[in-house]
Amino acid sequence: MSTMQVEVVSNEATIYSGEASFVVVPTESGELGIYPQHVPILSKVRPGVLRLQVPGQAEEVTVAIAGGLLEVQPSKITVLADVAVRSQELDAERAKTALEAAEKQLKAADSDKARATAEAALAAAIAQLKTLDHLRNRRH
Repeated sequence: MSTMQVEVVSNEATIYSGEASFVVVPTESGELGIYPQHVPILSKVRPGVLRLQVPGQAEEVTVAIAGGLLEVQPSKITVLADVAVRSQELDAERAKTALEAAEKQLKAADSDKARATAEAALAAAIAQLKTLDHLRNRRH
């Protein structure tokens, strides 16, 4: 089975570093499925679910990603994420609370900086809720 090296890095930590046989990344143009030896690509990442098929694991690895940049090379994928959280670290109630708080911050934003901060928080909450929804649907 052919694999590629995948690095998913946020501002705070390395979220995933290892091999994958297939990766799905939410880009601004839609979901992009990537197999080893894919042509080189640079793309913006939108909030959503990053999915990795890892050799030897029955369950896919899922990561909530709130945006960033994707670089694809034939044998390596790098995702530089604004915010990324592995699925096992997600909490539905905390994500809903974060979404509500971000929406309030966005309505109250009185400067470009405050608006950008609120939009980033909103994107992170949306990504987490999308990932939780994906996981819930996959189990049924």
